[in-house]
Amino acid sequence: MTNQIKQVISLLIFIVSVNQIIAQEKDSLSQQFLMNIEIRPRAEYTSNYILPPNDSIDPYFYITQRNRISMQYERKKWFIKSDLQEIHLWDEHNKASKVGSINFYQLFFETKLKSINFRLGRQNVLLDNGRLFSDAPWAQQGRAHEGIRVMKYSEHFSHDFFFLFTRNYNNSFDVAYSPVASNKYKYMLIYNFSYISKKAFSFNLINTVDFLEDSNSNAIYARATTGGRIEFKKKQWYYTLNSYLQFGQSSKGQHLFAYYFQPEVKLSLPKSNWRLGAEIISGSNPSLSANNSENFDVLYGVTWKFNGNMNVFTRFPADVGGKGLVNPYLFATFPINPKLSLRSDFHLFYTQYPLLNNLNQEMSKFLGFENDISLKYLPIKQVEINCAFSFYQSTNSMQNLPKIQDVNKLTLWSYVMVSYSFNALKHKTIFVK
Repeated sequence: MTNQIKQVISLLIFIVSVNQIIAQEKDSLSQQFLMNIEIRPRAEYTSNYILPPNDSIDPYFYITQRNRISMQYERKKWFIKSDLQEIHLWDEHNKASKVGSINFYQLFFETKLKSINFRLGRQNVLLDNGRLFSDAPWAQQGRAHEGIRVMKYSEHFSHDFFFLFTRNYNNSFDVAYSPVASNKYKYMLIYNFSYISKKAFSFNLINTVDFLEDSNSNAIYARATTGGRIEFKKKQWYYTLNSYLQFGQSSKGQHLFAYYFQPEVKLSLPKSNWRLGAEIISGSNPSLSANNSENFDVLYGVTWKFNGNMNVFTRFPADVGGKGLVNPYLFATFPINPKLSLRSDFHLFYTQYPLLNNLNQEMSKFLGFENDISLKYLPIKQVEINCAFSFYQSTNSMQNLPKIQDVNKLTLWSYVMVSYSFNALKHKTIFVK
């Protein structure tokens, strides 16, 4: 066979192969199955303050481990996702391990009709920067909600609508490690709108109404939260302003009018990033009548990301005695190399209104100072190692709040966490019609 004949045959084979590929692209169906496994142990040490699961022992050392199997099955117009997780605990009371929780972090079905996606089932909710709604990635259990999500996305705009609800969940395991047990609403409606320009401006709007049930009277109260965040970037500078209003009725039936405010500026340099800002979470004026409330609730966002790794102030208004929180902060991040980075966070904490001591005297608004030093290391693609050391220096005002045991001692917290995640199975099939 001459070389010319071989070249002609090769060309014919190439043309036929290209035609088959084009035909498959025009007239084919594909399905894909993916299984990912994550193993995430974390050791924590606390001294002189209360952090679940500890409620009395000091100092306290314990280990938790999350084992999660994530599976997803996808076809052209529908998608099934499940995240089954088991959380183990080791602490001073239980030398041997015990199961803290066996649960589905996520379990949902999603389908697409024209340009709109519908998602039904248990799912995480992460909106904007996570201040009001977050999937709580650092928590071993994460955070999820149950209900329906309707999504419509385009190049510059996105719309998300949620109808969520809670029900009676199984109490066989530790509630602290359930992804849904901390949800306080009976029903909740959310609308999230985002705009991202091609230049340097973006905008996010969140409107939500949650229906709260009074555990004593079984009455249902409606509470609304509305507001958003604007962002502007110019070269190495970044500016953002986040603000919300909350009104309606509290879970106790009080007339509610509260606010949240957060300005921030960020400077990105070749070898460091700096963020300077403040959070103002409103509390109730002492002269306010018992039928009214000005306590802002941060809903289902993350607090450590904004108010310190130690989670001294997590539950609002309980952790600040209903007096509000003012939190100026400075965050500094130093990328040492592509695999290693160092971060240091500084926080000052004040109440908006003075707390009262046992003699009904006003205390100082200054609550203390926190410094968080953390390290992130990525030795290989599948492994992430995080460790941190934090301390909180209290003032006498903290003796009226539930977290610090002895205001005259330094409060400490540290942890080491290793996350190993890998794809155990990936299978894709193409069907030609």
